[in-house]
Amino acid sequence: MTIKEKQETIIDEFSMFDDWMDKYAYLIELGKDLPLINEQYKTKRYLISGCQSRVWLHAQMQDGKMILTADSDAVITKGIVSLLIRVLSGQTPYDILKTDLVFPKKIGLSDHLSPTRANGLQSMIKQIQLYAQAFILKSLKK
Repeated sequence: MTIKEKQETIIDEFSMFDDWMDKYAYLIELGKDLPLINEQYKTKRYLISGCQSRVWLHAQMQDGKMILTADSDAVITKGIVSLLIRVLSGQTPYDILKTDLVFPKKIGLSDHLSPTRANGLQSMIKQIQLYAQAFILKSLKK
């Protein structure tokens, strides 16, 4: 699936809920289904700064695609990072960098997060983009 298709799927899923409490509950469920990050990556090096809760994010290249894993100590934040991973993991660094992530706004997430959580979301996106840039630079040096 393309990034656009994955975003459309998430938008469709969240459109089934009228109430934001139901959307939060769904986010929490998504977080529970997030594959576990390897414990070796739950260190300060992989901790995202700018998040109110602790979020660890790891990226690696596999067959030309970025594979992302993450974890958080907050259930809603874990759900948010699981959505980002669902959309961006398995994509090329170039595709990640040229993508306009529209799903947070379209599902209303941007409007329903506290300012600190909204900053955390932006920090997570920025970190994923930094990983993508680093992988592109590394490939150019080969």
